[in-house]
Amino acid sequence: MPPAIELTQLSKTYAKRGSPPLQAVADLNLTVPPGQVIGFLDPNGAGKTTTIKMICGLVEPTTGHARLNG
Repeated sequence: MPPAIELTQLSKTYAKRGSPPLQAVADLNLTVPPGQVIGFLDPNGAGKTTTIKMICGLVEPTTGHARLNG
C-alpha cells in the first residue's frame, strides 16, 4: 500500500522585493503510512502552514514533491 503522505526534498522559498529571499521550508522528507495520525509542532514562522498548504496543493513547492495517496 502506498504512503498516505510522501514528501521528498520539499522546499519553499518566498522572493521578497528589496529583501533577501525567505526560506520557509528546507529539504523536508517525510513518509506517513495509511492510518497514521501526525501533527506539526514548531514555533511561529517555522513553516508549518506552508508545509500543509504544499501537501494540499495550495502552494507550489520551490523544489521537491508532495504526494497524497501515492
